[in-house]
Amino acid sequence: MVNLVVVGAGSRGFALAQYARHRPDRARVVAVAEPREAHREAFARAFGLEGGRVFRDWRELVEAPRLGEAAIVALPDRLHAEAAVALMEKGYHLLLEKPIAPTWEEVERVAEAKARTGRMVALAHVLRYTPYARRLKALLEEGAIGEVVSAQHLEPVGHWHFAHSFVRGNWRREGESSPFLLAKSVHDLDWLLFLLPGRVRRVASFGGLYHFRPENRPKGAAERCLHCPEEVERSCPFSARRIYLEAYDRGERGWPLDVVAFPLTRENLVRALEEGPYGECVYLGLNDVADHQVVALEYRDGRTASFHAEALSRMRFRETRLFGTEGELFGDGRRLRLFHFLKGERELDLALEEEASVRTGHAGGDMGLVEDFVEAVAREDPSRLEPWEEAVYAHRLTFLAERARGEGRVVEVEA
Repeated sequence: MVNLVVVGAGSRGFALAQYARHRPDRARVVAVAEPREAHREAFARAFGLEGGRVFRDWRELVEAPRLGEAAIVALPDRLHAEAAVALMEKGYHLLLEKPIAPTWEEVERVAEAKARTGRMVALAHVLRYTPYARRLKALLEEGAIGEVVSAQHLEPVGHWHFAHSFVRGNWRREGESSPFLLAKSVHDLDWLLFLLPGRVRRVASFGGLYHFRPENRPKGAAERCLHCPEEVERSCPFSARRIYLEAYDRGERGWPLDVVAFPLTRENLVRALEEGPYGECVYLGLNDVADHQVVALEYRDGRTASFHAEALSRMRFRETRLFGTEGELFGDGRRLRLFHFLKGERELDLALEEEASVRTGHAGGDMGLVEDFVEAVAREDPSRLEPWEEAVYAHRLTFLAERARGEGRVVEVEA
């Protein structure tokens, strides 16, 4: 039995803690730290926590006697490094939400603390922990397409998802959170390393904020969707009325609605759209992160990989194309289509969910991650977890890609 403390009781903290409900024989939640009263009380009720097990701040938790073997850290990005270091020094193993931290210097500080304390850290690179990922990796290790030479990977963020998280939400300004590529897609670069292990020689990146700008605001649009003229609001795919209020009226609950209003009621939702950021027009210019980005990697042995993140897309599973010396392979999170140069084509339908967002637990990635983390802590064996060095290397490449994009040049990766 592994005792878990949860640091941050928002959407991600609550979702990852659900493992303890699914497998009460393997893990239990014994404490929570959360500054927002409503979220803190709801989490405490859900997991039966009382008194000295409920904290208003993660620092209070660190100052208390150690309450368990491991901590789930789901704080805002800019708190990750400080909290992670303190919790490891207290003796907790960590399941840490991505990114490790919003600056490379902080990532190095977390890495140093991990080496010094000997704690295990499982980073929430959930793409690695899905049944789809494991089947795809097994095919590659079996040599299904020979040696993989090149990869193309797409993250279709989804038009309304991008508007929710990166135009209206917590990650809309780089200075208050982290760059879009780091916040949303560090685990896509990690995914490429998962499929094409090796060291990268050069990184290039292009992209920026193209669409969600004041000059693209429809004529006559109000500053808030609920105040917008009907003929304008009805023609806008980013209408907060459509994304949130009409979804609630259709019976939808949970993410993303409970991020907008908590506790989630129609009255609270309307109030949030009238007063908070989720009801604002997406063309006010209050955001500054990229809405499209391309990253190109050249490996030291000559292999190549490319990654596209696209806000202006239909929300769906990520898509990956792999090209090898004996064939090619396409995967979309639900199916794997293999074409062998000599044996022909075959398809594997994995019968997974229709999307891989937080609403479906990232197609099994959330629970797969927590399961492997709990097992690693219980057995004191990190072999089921992503190697920490690979997680850090994915962050390094992400920071270098941002440098390449910002400076308009190809960046050499030091050995």
